[in-house]
Amino acid sequence: MPAYWIAHVEVTDPEAYGKYAELAGPAIAKHGGKFLARAGRYVQFEGNDRARNVVVEFPSVEAAETCYHSPEYSEARAHAEGASIRDLMVVEGV
Repeated sequence: MPAYWIAHVEVTDPEAYGKYAELAGPAIAKHGGKFLARAGRYVQFEGNDRARNVVVEFPSVEAAETCYHSPEYSEARAHAEGASIRDLMVVEGV
C-alpha cells in the first residue's frame, strides 16, 4: 500500500536548508520516494501556515520509515535542524 510523506516547513536559514534539499532528494529517491508536490503554489484553509509544503509518495509506510532513519537522510536532516521549523509525517494511502 503506498504511503505519503507530508512535510510543512518554514525555512529560517535558506543556505543551510539548501544543503538539506541537495542531499535529501537522492536519499528519498534511493528508498523509492517520488515527489508529488514540492514547494509549489498552495492555499491555506486551516491550521498553521508554512510556506514550503512537500508530498512524497513511497511504496509503503515501512519504506518511508526506512528512508527517514537511513544514514543518507540522517545526513541531510542534520542540515535542516536549526535551519527550519518542520512538521513531518507519513500517512498510509488507501
